[in-house]
Amino acid sequence: MKQNVLVLFGGCSSEHDISLKSATTILTNMDETRYTVYPVGITKEGKWLLYTGTDYNLASNGWQTNGIPAILSPDATHKCLWVVKENGEAPVRIAIDVVFPVLHGKNGEDGTIQGLCELAQIPFVGCGLVASAVSMDKAFTKIVVEAKGVPQAKFVIVKEKEMKEVDKVLSKIEAAFPYPYFIKPANAGSSVGISKANNKAELITGLYEALKHDKKVLVEETIIGREVETAVLGNEEVKVSGVGEILAAAEFYDFDAKYNNADSKTVVNADLPISIKEKIRGYAREVFDAVEGKGLSRIDFFVKEDGGIIFNELNTLPGFTSISMYPMLFEEEGIPIKELVTELIELASL
Repeated sequence: MKQNVLVLFGGCSSEHDISLKSATTILTNMDETRYTVYPVGITKEGKWLLYTGTDYNLASNGWQTNGIPAILSPDATHKCLWVVKENGEAPVRIAIDVVFPVLHGKNGEDGTIQGLCELAQIPFVGCGLVASAVSMDKAFTKIVVEAKGVPQAKFVIVKEKEMKEVDKVLSKIEAAFPYPYFIKPANAGSSVGISKANNKAELITGLYEALKHDKKVLVEETIIGREVETAVLGNEEVKVSGVGEILAAAEFYDFDAKYNNADSKTVVNADLPISIKEKIRGYAREVFDAVEGKGLSRIDFFVKEDGGIIFNELNTLPGFTSISMYPMLFEEEGIPIKELVTELIELASL
């Protein structure tokens, strides 16, 4: 018997458009012999719409015009999607067996949707509420990883309320480690709002830019090294992929370099000694375990010239676009995208 799978995409975040591309990949690679798919898009304004079309090119198909208002019930006795009739008729109930949240960033990757699924008692793909929330917040991730003993860049956390006394904030940062600094919103993905500061003026500008995206900012020391990534798949028993490398066309892999610059490259089998690759994979397991991850994550590191490995960040719902490393890494491991999507759904849990 087929399972009914609710695929959520879009969302109220700066990564809305990336979600559309990821969902397109996932929807076109669903095994139709095993699953009946119900794609529900969330507009930037937060409206939920059950997409009724057959063209899954969500970035250009005008899915909103082929959408019917629908709501995932939080009532654990329902376990359903309610399709809302706007002509006064009673809503239609669609039973849901699994939720696949293909939502990047805030209001999707941060524990919000995961909490809704837990209330509804419907199994879902990916990390749970706590792991999602901790991993979305780069500052909390740093604290958790620090306790685990995995090497990482030095950091300072700055909260919006502290900016009332900018001089104190600057002194705190400058006393911690020298320029240049990387400045990141604590809660944002796809390298949104990130900048590099070589001096005090750029630091002030970068802090205020990051605060446009979140009320908490992470300031890190600059690590000179190669940017590498590995992918994790599983619950209690996990598979860790090989190590890929990012060859950014810009000084660092910001949003524009990632999605808009054709000169940025990804290599699925980084040219590194086997011993370093194995150490990276071991650290990836430790980080995934530290946040109590499940389902999937992409875990990023730097490799310094002397072979030192530095944890960078953890992404609990990595991209599934045509340039995304997560599916490519498992393709390299012999797990094609269609099989990968099936395995992720089968790993869905509460």
